[in-house]
Amino acid sequence: MTKIVFYRSNGVYYGFEEQGHTGFGEAGDDVLCAALSSMTMLIVNAVELAYASDVEYDVNEGATRIVVRAKAALPEFESDERKRFAVSGIFLAYYYQLNDLTNDYSDFLEVEVEDRPYQK
Repeated sequence: MTKIVFYRSNGVYYGFEEQGHTGFGEAGDDVLCAALSSMTMLIVNAVELAYASDVEYDVNEGATRIVVRAKAALPEFESDERKRFAVSGIFLAYYYQLNDLTNDYSDFLEVEVEDRPYQK
């Protein structure tokens, strides 16, 4: 099972951590895993390239763990309100997309939200 925990500060989504194999299919043929990986990289690229903002991400394949965070979603780090809205919005969209996926893949996917301030 893959567990995804979204990070939220004062109601603003700014990152997430994914951990574990979905187990939906064999390694290399797991379409659910491929979908998660693709959506994760879409977020990284959107924040970094389309929104011209720094994004921190760490991929640990051995531990099957990915962490993605963007300071630009939070007012204490980004003064441009439109950029904050765009960056936090993409994290929120991913959260909603994953919640939709849990309707069909609840044996393979778990989604949670953790309220915590951004920490280095």
